[in-house]
Amino acid sequence: MASVKKLKKVRMRRVNRVRSRIQGTVERPRLSVFRTSRYIYVQAIDDSKGQTLAEASSLSSEFKGALGGLNKVDAAKKVGALMGKRLIERNITAAVFDRGRFLYHGRVKALAEAVREAGIKM
Repeated sequence: MASVKKLKKVRMRRVNRVRSRIQGTVERPRLSVFRTSRYIYVQAIDDSKGQTLAEASSLSSEFKGALGGLNKVDAAKKVGALMGKRLIERNITAAVFDRGRFLYHGRVKALAEAVREAGIKM
């Protein structure tokens, strides 16, 4: 059990290290990414108020059955495009990217690039 506790401690240390350098505001929220082996989630967070301004995930109702045939990277691109669209609807044009404990590679990178292509500056 010691190895599980150590793994959690290492993960939390990594999250705190990344998050200590990033602060979201109303004008420029923090885009926090979380992924599992199957799904990917992203939230736009205003840290000054502790509010979630917008969210998108591969479980969103817009994707009901549409992501079934796609690989995970392509699904992450669609989620990023949806998040960019939702931010534009709320008149948010810039954001700070928070990768959390995940490396900027693969699905996380695809999501970030899709948000940028939607017109959000990061």
